[in-house]
Amino acid sequence: MSPDDPAPGSHKDWLRHAYSDLEIACIEPSRRMLLEGLCFHAQQAAEKSLKALLVWRAIPFPKTRSIRMLLDLLPQDLSVPEAVQDAASLTEYAVTSRYPGEIEPVDDDEYRESIRLAEEVVSWVERTIGLQ
Repeated sequence: MSPDDPAPGSHKDWLRHAYSDLEIACIEPSRRMLLEGLCFHAQQAAEKSLKALLVWRAIPFPKTRSIRMLLDLLPQDLSVPEAVQDAASLTEYAVTSRYPGEIEPVDDDEYRESIRLAEEVVSWVERTIGLQ
């Protein structure tokens, strides 16, 4: 580990993983790529960003993929924007989108919305932690 690497499990480490997932989610899909898989990475970016914020605030959290549950763990003194609250809808991509037959195929509009929501969460967490 280089001196610039964040400590494992730190809020910066969680954000590093969130950034990676967001980059993957934003890849221009080829014709053989499933948008469902890219939406999964958008969900992961939002989830890991919220976990970064919880780590930063020293709030324990269970192993969960539920963005709603993570949002509900945030302290009352944080004003969570509506766009971040709306990101709870990304949870459906955490598991069901990864296996055939579980959900309807994702169209381009739905995919773009998942990216928008994930970016809202990541940006809000960055501002809240003071990294922007």
